[in-house]
Amino acid sequence: MNDLGDRIEVAGAMTLAAAKALLAEGKTFLARADAVFDLAGVTDVDSSGLAVVFGWQREAKRLGKNIRIANPPHNLRSLADVYGVSELLPF
Repeated sequence: MNDLGDRIEVAGAMTLAAAKALLAEGKTFLARADAVFDLAGVTDVDSSGLAVVFGWQREAKRLGKNIRIANPPHNLRSLADVYGVSELLPF
């Protein structure tokens, strides 16, 4: 992840192998400020990636922060649709 000031750039895979690190890193950003996570650079997503987004969302709520997901990859949106949770996500 890269902090670009106005947004946090997420790149690479959002899969099981990366989920724990992505969740922890996102929580670190949220501890400082509201966050826009820009997923334009994400190359692969599985259900773990969806869980990471929900984890970020829970942490933001716990901290009283706002969160938004920018440029979600098509496969993340598709997974959210399959699981029936699209309306719960901050897209």
